[in-house]
Amino acid sequence: MTRPIGIVTGTGVSEQFDLSRPRTVKTRFGRATVYEPREGRYVVIPRHGAAHRSPPHGINYRANIAALEELGVKEVIATSAVGSMNQGFGVGEIGLVEQFLDFTKRRQTTFFERTVVHTDMTHPYSRRLNLELSVAAKRMGIGIRPHLVYVCAEGPRYETAAEIKMYKILGGDVVGMTGVPEVVLANEKKLEYASLVIATNWAAGMQPKVSHEEVLKVMRKSGKVVKQLIESTVSALRGEK
Repeated sequence: MTRPIGIVTGTGVSEQFDLSRPRTVKTRFGRATVYEPREGRYVVIPRHGAAHRSPPHGINYRANIAALEELGVKEVIATSAVGSMNQGFGVGEIGLVEQFLDFTKRRQTTFFERTVVHTDMTHPYSRRLNLELSVAAKRMGIGIRPHLVYVCAEGPRYETAAEIKMYKILGGDVVGMTGVPEVVLANEKKLEYASLVIATNWAAGMQPKVSHEEVLKVMRKSGKVVKQLIESTVSALRGEK
C-alpha cells in the first residue's frame, strides 16, 4: 500500500478540503483529528481544528506530527497565511519557505524531553518537495516565490512595527505564528516537510493596520488555488502524472 502524504492546512485552506471523514489518532502527546478525503492518497490535519478554534500558541503540534507518523506519512505539505515583509512578495502571492527564524516563547518544541538528541536544522525544509511544488506550479501557470525566510512569532497578537523592522534586518521575508515548532517536530521524526505560504497582508508598519478579516478575505481568493496546487503535487509524487 502506498504511504499517504500528510497535508497540514492553515487559515483559508482547511475548508477547501473534504473534512467529512474524521479519524481520531491517539498519541502519547494527545489526540489528533485527521481527515481522509482520498483514502490511501493523502490525509489532512486542519492545524487550528475543523472549526478553527485552536489559537497558534494552543495547537498541539506534537500530537499532529506524531499522528502523521503513526499513519505512515513520510512527506508533509503544510500551508500558512503570512504577512509579507518583502516588497517583492506581494499580497495574494504564493511562496515556498527555505529557512526560518524562531521567536516563539512558550511552546513544546521537541519530542526529545528525556534523551539527548540534537537534530540538524541546516536545511529544515525539503528541497525535493519544494522542487515538486515549483514544477507543479509552473505546469499549472501559477507564480510561486522560492527561498523565503519565515519568521515565527508567538502570537496571538499581531507584531509591532518595530518588531517587523527588526525581523527585516535579520533577513526575514514573511511572518506568521504557526510554522514553528511544526517544521522542527517534522524534522525530528525524519519527515520531509514543505511549507506553502500565502501573503495575505503587508506586515505591521507597511500598511496602516493588520486585521484577521483582511487575512480571511485574501485567503478566500487564494485557498482554492493552493488546494489545486497541492493535489497536482500529490499526483506527481504518486506518479499519477
